[in-house]
Amino acid sequence: MHTPADRPRIGIALGSGSARGWAHIGVLRGLGELGLKPDLVAGTSCGAIVGAIYASGHLRIFERWVRRLTRREVVSLLDLAVGGGGGFFEGRRLINLFVASFGDLHFDQLRRPLGVVATDLYTGREHWLREGSVVEAIRASMALPGLFTPSSQKGRWLVDGGLVNPVPVSLCHAMGADAIIAVNLNGDLIGRHLQPALVQASSVPDPVDPATRAAEEFEPGLFDRVSTQLRERAAILLGQFRAGSSASGPGLFEVMTTAINIMQDRITRSRMAGDPPDLLLSPRLSRIGLLEFARGAEAIEEGYKVVRRMQPAILDFMASIGYEPQNR
Repeated sequence: MHTPADRPRIGIALGSGSARGWAHIGVLRGLGELGLKPDLVAGTSCGAIVGAIYASGHLRIFERWVRRLTRREVVSLLDLAVGGGGGFFEGRRLINLFVASFGDLHFDQLRRPLGVVATDLYTGREHWLREGSVVEAIRASMALPGLFTPSSQKGRWLVDGGLVNPVPVSLCHAMGADAIIAVNLNGDLIGRHLQPALVQASSVPDPVDPATRAAEEFEPGLFDRVSTQLRERAAILLGQFRAGSSASGPGLFEVMTTAINIMQDRITRSRMAGDPPDLLLSPRLSRIGLLEFARGAEAIEEGYKVVRRMQPAILDFMASIGYEPQNR
């Protein structure tokens, strides 16, 4: 996408946050209504997914799909890695859906420049993915350790970019942005007690063993396809992932997601202190759990609302850099 020489290039850094990342859709729509259309995008994890959709010009279609997404459909996209592989889910079904809907795009086919952040599992180095297959870059950036299996690319095992750069302001700078908007999805999470379960427990007594029922909800027919040993392993793990807090303490999934929230909050604060954006947007998303992708409509609306709340600051930002509103 060509940027006229007489106006600044705007970059937007879309932060990580798993299901909370759907808020980026509302942010981008709200900015567009104000005539502010970022020229380049850098994304981490779910920010990479939404960033890729925006850069390909399919945001409206994608928003309709996210708003209709049900819990059952989310569960069907979580392909259990029953053979191990360094994670609980493969993440391939989601990627295959992306390819089926939008094609196996490469970075040079996008309408806007896109950068995606991933982390080398063994060196801890930050990797900026800007060429080749967009979906493979997304797959690497969303590989939350312990949850999704790592992605193998060019002899490296890559995992979630949120481990090193949750809100990639630095990548926007490197891509040539003159001014940067950052969207931080994790700003209001720490210090609040969350119940981030993917599948909420029913209040109605269930005669089926809870671990078995949890496994069947995650992967229908799973127990008909795996060995007894794998059945037991899957049932135990899925039962733990289903559990939230109890009298004996927080469940496995709550511990994992809360730890991730703490880590990303601290890293984000540190990175942005040294490399601050020109404008920071922080949607209020503490009520949405890490894997509650079926609450897309709520997340999108909060993303839209933060733009409305911040409208005076956004207009001041545009005026300060001499940015004229684009076609609305």
